Amino acid sequence: MKKILFLLVICLSVLKSALAAPFIEGFEDLPFPDGLQQIQADNLSFGNEETSLVEAYLSGDTSFDKVEKFYLETLPQLGWTFAGKKNQILSFVRENQQLEIAQEGTQPLVVRITVKSQN
Repeated sequence: MKKILFLLVICLSVLKSALAAPFIEGFEDLPFPDGLQQIQADNLSFGNEETSLVEAYLSGDTSFDKVEKFYLETLPQLGWTFAGKKNQILSFVRENQQLEIAQEGTQPLVVRITVKSQN
């Protein structure tokens, strides 16, 4: 019983931190971790009800390891399933959507977030 209560407390604290984090503009429910800011000029969004692509860039003084840890802990609480990592690209899926979080630069860190509908 203590283990279940402990796990519940951990899950609630992760969910609380996810909900307290600022959300990426242009996305319904994607937070971004501390230390990153959205690069407004690089937002991209197009599509219709059947297919869509939304892309944003984040930059800041943190490491991709910290970004990876944040998203691996946070996104499952928001319905995303981790689909794997190849090079410096994390992949998640949810319903008919695919999410990629990719490291694009290191000094400062630049992260590309892309959500596209799967056909």
